[in-house]
Amino acid sequence: MNARMDTTDACDLRFGQVGIACVRVRRVDAAALAEELERRVRAAPQLFSRAAVVLDLSHLLDLPDDGTVDALLEAIRSAGMLPVGLAYGTSETEALSRRMGLPLIAKFRAAYEPADGGSIAPPAPAATPAPAPAAEPAKRAEPIVREPVLADTAPGNLLGAQYHDGTVRSGQQIYARDRDLVITGAVANGAEVIADGSIHIYGGLRGRAMAGAQGDTKARIYVSDFRAELVAIAGHYRVFEQIPKDLEGQSVQCWLEGEKLLIAKL
Repeated sequence: MNARMDTTDACDLRFGQVGIACVRVRRVDAAALAEELERRVRAAPQLFSRAAVVLDLSHLLDLPDDGTVDALLEAIRSAGMLPVGLAYGTSETEALSRRMGLPLIAKFRAAYEPADGGSIAPPAPAATPAPAPAAEPAKRAEPIVREPVLADTAPGNLLGAQYHDGTVRSGQQIYARDRDLVITGAVANGAEVIADGSIHIYGGLRGRAMAGAQGDTKARIYVSDFRAELVAIAGHYRVFEQIPKDLEGQSVQCWLEGEKLLIAKL
């Protein structure tokens, strides 16, 4: 009797830097890696087919030899992805990257996918603000920033929102670096909107929306008409081949709760 190949925990796959995926190998098994990645590509070809990939070996107790690493790289290629380098690790990893003729991607920021791939949540309860101390007068609300784009400041400090008026067309990508992104129209199928902060879409989302692109787990996504291909926050993503009936066309918000990406009607 043929034993079924165990592909459980062959790897973790998450998006890190914009446009690059990271494959962190959890055990050295090229065949299991290829099978797991092929499954991911089949589930979301628009996201993973021919995606640029960084191979992360940092989770392994011992660094594999050159031949084994070459087999892992070939497994990635066979699944339909394109390895572009090794994730920064130890001095041994650096020496390996030189021998393999691959770039070493330093400071690659990636968190990893929870086993269940995220959850859809019931509506989030409204937060009850704490009462202000009696001796302290109420503070005046800060004015809303209305400039289309504010000047850059130090990296890591989120700025006022970047605005895009009208539809984001298929094949178009908009990236709001170090700030929130506000879309006043629709995001078409095949279009992609990305922000280091939160994303607000005052129209239909039929394409992809990725908030917290540099790892901000507090970022959120707000959509007036939810029909997304994919939503992601700080690399945690959900791919939709079919939108759940209770969410299709609804106003929703997406946020992270621990390791889970939650979606609820507004």
